[in-house]
Amino acid sequence: MKQLTNQIMMIRPANFGFNDQTATNNAFQSTDVIKDPEQLKEVARDEFDQMVKLLKSKGIEVLVIEDSPKPVKPDAVFPNNWISFHENGTLITYPMYAANRRIERREDIIKTIETKFEIKSRYSFEFYEDETEPLFLEGTGSMIFDRPNGILYACLSERTDATLIDKFNVLMGTQSVVFRSLDRKGGEVYHTNVMMALGEDFVVICMESVPNEKSRQVLVDTFEKTGKEIIEISMQQMESFAGNMLEVRGKDNQRFLCMSQTAYDSLTELQKSKLAKHTNLLPVAIPNIEKIGGGSVRCMMAEIFLPLKK
Repeated sequence: MKQLTNQIMMIRPANFGFNDQTATNNAFQSTDVIKDPEQLKEVARDEFDQMVKLLKSKGIEVLVIEDSPKPVKPDAVFPNNWISFHENGTLITYPMYAANRRIERREDIIKTIETKFEIKSRYSFEFYEDETEPLFLEGTGSMIFDRPNGILYACLSERTDATLIDKFNVLMGTQSVVFRSLDRKGGEVYHTNVMMALGEDFVVICMESVPNEKSRQVLVDTFEKTGKEIIEISMQQMESFAGNMLEVRGKDNQRFLCMSQTAYDSLTELQKSKLAKHTNLLPVAIPNIEKIGGGSVRCMMAEIFLPLKK
């Protein structure tokens, strides 16, 4: 299996805004920005459009789907949490922690995907939301895939349950490396994809956030075994979304590491030079989306690995 794709799905937001339901365990969200909701919607759409324009200019295929204005979905711009698309033709939908994020799962979006890509099998995990003690697993926010090696990395939290990871492993034939990741206040890092990003032959990770020495060693050993250069970021850089990156392919099979301008600016020259040996750095400015939404560039991109229809 390939690690990178040049096919991306993105949802253009209709009602972007601060989500009180996700703020209970997302320490990356902030209200210290635009207060007027109508102005914020326009600013978010402009940031989104500029990001799409930049990606397309590099030959990255972007399928843009408009968010439906009703019901209101403040986090619709982050589709990678509710759906994933796999190279063997599998489509999976996931259980979401916040009730107002569950309505992001839209059958019309899946039907749009079906017009262009082959879906051979489909699995749904969302019924775990309805259990007496609900369980959650928020897609590629919760799980970072090393696709060629059949490994998924996950830091456990309220949004990433170990039981569901085991079920995913059985379903997809993967193995998991599971650990705990804490922010500087001792709270659980809510999604794995804000503390690490896995490229084709490198990994960006905030080891400082992994308190358990044995877990850190398992991570290092697994990265070394699978040929990934480890590029560590600090806690402060993680808070600047430097862990929320995604490597994709563009024109002429070039590799691009997508990140926010905030993340790029937080990196040292040494970190940038290490990354530049592997890939092309592609920063994009989305300051309002990432501050208010608590997720950055990677969260906005749902990778499509499904085979194209003939």
